[in-house]
Amino acid sequence: MRLGIVGAGLQGLEAAYLARRAGWETRLLDRRADAPARGLADSFALGDAGDPAVLDRELRGVDLLLPALEDTPVLEAIAAWAGRRGIPLAFDPAAYAVSSSKQASNRLFRSLGMALPRPWPECGLPVLVKPDGLSGSRGVRVFREPASWQSWLAAHTEERVGWIAQEYLEGPSYSIEVLGAPGAHRPLQVTALDMDAGYDCKRVRAPASLSAELAREMERLAAGLADALGLRGLMDLEVILHDGRLKLLEIDARLPSQTPIAVFWSTGYNLVEALGELARDPEGAMPPPLPPAAGRRAAVLEHVHVTAGRLEVCGEHLLARRGPLRVERDFFGAEEAITDRVPGRSDWVATLLSSGRDAGQAWSRRCDAVEAIRRAHGLEACLDPEPPR
Repeated sequence: MRLGIVGAGLQGLEAAYLARRAGWETRLLDRRADAPARGLADSFALGDAGDPAVLDRELRGVDLLLPALEDTPVLEAIAAWAGRRGIPLAFDPAAYAVSSSKQASNRLFRSLGMALPRPWPECGLPVLVKPDGLSGSRGVRVFREPASWQSWLAAHTEERVGWIAQEYLEGPSYSIEVLGAPGAHRPLQVTALDMDAGYDCKRVRAPASLSAELAREMERLAAGLADALGLRGLMDLEVILHDGRLKLLEIDARLPSQTPIAVFWSTGYNLVEALGELARDPEGAMPPPLPPAAGRRAAVLEHVHVTAGRLEVCGEHLLARRGPLRVERDFFGAEEAITDRVPGRSDWVATLLSSGRDAGQAWSRRCDAVEAIRRAHGLEACLDPEPPR
């Protein structure tokens, strides 16, 4: 299988990693020469994916095309090019158009009677503000004081339509992927998301320590949203558990970052491989189920940043600014790492991957790896920041 991946950022890193695990050949295209995923692909080309001539030159002849970016005009150009060339596309443009707008997503949630945070001005402070068209933690701000909130409102009078303002809820966050085509959607494993001080995901734990009842509710929510979207491909759903109730935060109809690798380490289920099979046979049967629970493991995926004197657990977007990453086995005791570490350099990042027969053993191995890094580099501090409360 020759997989063309467009976009070498965090989504591209996920795609290249899992494609390598599937034994596929990968061709990667990006406009940035030092993009993170470059070190994981079999070949890399520099160019503008919005230009059909570049796609012809670099990706013609691939068996499958997977967009791994969030640029709507470029995505439209990629979909049109793939259609003309008869190349299967592992992406659903119609579902993405809804999920890429938080306002459109919230309208869908409300039409289906699903619970979500109350919008401002129905809610009081603290209030969370996020851009309508960006995913994850990008642009997220939380206002707790009336003066700062009123100042922000006054400064954004004209552009407020491009923002979502809603009540800020505290509680653990969870995610789940759903894969399939209309009438045949498969919810996958629920994962737990841990955030850093900037509300960026720093750690994924699989499986989540969520009750069976709430896990089934997440599966029902994910499948219901996929049906409502007419999803033909992959989507993930993020929720927060507040006062014992799941509240929907966002959906993304694209390959997410972080959680597919964590699910793979926990279950062996390769989302990129399953998504590729679906794209090549869109009218096929229900995607394969997860392996039986008895054969699964617990996994911890965590991002760390090492600088002179300290290690800090950090959100994933730090990795997006780093140069080509590579995979290393047995990384200071972690079973595997995706890293730019070079011996002798004091500033580097790594995504540590640890697993065990249960959550306790996986976490213990994670802690052993962090301590081994601290000792080997003579670090005085290990920081694990959390959102302010």
